[in-house]
Amino acid sequence: MNKHFLKFLPVLLFPLIFACSTPESSTDNWKELFNGEDLSGWKAVAGTAEFSIEDGVIVGTAVAGSPNTFLITEESFGDFILELELKVEHETSNSGIMARGQYDPQARDGKGLVYGYQVEADPTDRGWSAGIYDEARRGWLYPLELNPNAKSAFKIGEFNQYRIEVIGDEIKTWLNGQEVAYVVDDTDKSGFIGLQVHSISNPEDAGNKTYFRNIRIKTENLDPKPFNSTVFVVNNRLNQLTDYELTQGWRLLFNGENAEGWVGAYKETFPDFGWSVNEGVLTIAASGGGESTNAGDIVTEEQFSAFDLAFDFKLSEGANSGVKYFVTLQEENTGSAIGLEYQILDDENHPDAKMGREGNRTLASLYDLIKAEKQDRFLKPIGEWNKGRIVVHPDNKVEHYLNGIKVLEYTRGSQDYRDLVEISKYKVWENFGEAPEGHILLQDHGDEVSFKNIKIKTLN
Repeated sequence: MNKHFLKFLPVLLFPLIFACSTPESSTDNWKELFNGEDLSGWKAVAGTAEFSIEDGVIVGTAVAGSPNTFLITEESFGDFILELELKVEHETSNSGIMARGQYDPQARDGKGLVYGYQVEADPTDRGWSAGIYDEARRGWLYPLELNPNAKSAFKIGEFNQYRIEVIGDEIKTWLNGQEVAYVVDDTDKSGFIGLQVHSISNPEDAGNKTYFRNIRIKTENLDPKPFNSTVFVVNNRLNQLTDYELTQGWRLLFNGENAEGWVGAYKETFPDFGWSVNEGVLTIAASGGGESTNAGDIVTEEQFSAFDLAFDFKLSEGANSGVKYFVTLQEENTGSAIGLEYQILDDENHPDAKMGREGNRTLASLYDLIKAEKQDRFLKPIGEWNKGRIVVHPDNKVEHYLNGIKVLEYTRGSQDYRDLVEISKYKVWENFGEAPEGHILLQDHGDEVSFKNIKIKTLN
């Protein structure tokens, strides 16, 4: 052997020896949560569904008369990346995966209650699998109305690959490689992993099975996977965008500190009374219920054409307000400035809900034109925060959302739209709502209403 080669042999071998003796790389730091043989490290709670092991797979079997049952880890986790495979064979076999789950053993008269973040498995035509639900607490955080392209990702009768990242206050999900949901929320800092067998309403569905396998978790050297497509973020931080939102073109319309970027409608400055900013919240004070008779409406200094606008709002009892768009301020009318309006209203206690035509003045409606089709389960009580969203596409299709659910859509300038204008209060305004651009407006209707997390993205 060449003596010069022998001289350098230790140098060549050292990296190989070091690589073989070092711990696993950051991409391999996975821990198996299920050993494939028994349920060591897991326990069933809150219901009577049965869990067994078949050929290295956890099988959950639905039983009649039981509430939701969860197989939960005895260990709690903070930040983690979780991967597993899940299969259901029947459309009634709704399931889910608890991430940072919580358990109150004393709830429901000692029967126990699981609550917290749950990543959905939805085999129905609704298709909300890998959406994020707040089990037994706030309800849906990320319904797939917010990401309809992901509705077809789940395959009934097949094993589906889930990836769930819970890092800091960010929760992201993937389903069979499809980017699905993105929620920013800090309600729970840690908790268990849980596998759900849902309750059944029809006794004939007893015996339906849900399957789980290849369950692994990483808690160290986390390597978060970026979202590459455009996905709407449900962001519960106070007036603060994620890095992902910034790269996607989102920006704040309200900075949480002052009224920068806003002025009074038909004015050059911001109102010096009525409107206030306190602890990151923009509030219009109550003043007797009159339309723009006190401090008055406020509008953005900037004008917008195609955009995605999201905002949180909170109503006081009996309150009326609105978010208007394509406000040109050219009408110089008295009262509230003219524009298309996302109605903000206490439907139960304000008389405007019973006026107009067929409910077209109710919450989230296109005021006096199109009724918002909404379900009570997606409404928040008076005094709690709701999430509004208005999307104006470049082709003039417009969508209203309430708490993640699309409640109406229409096309500006279409014949159907113009026919509705002709039988509304807006018929006196030529080409109402068809301006190429306009201001965003927050209405002073004399009632206390608050806003926060107002963000916008221009669309091309």
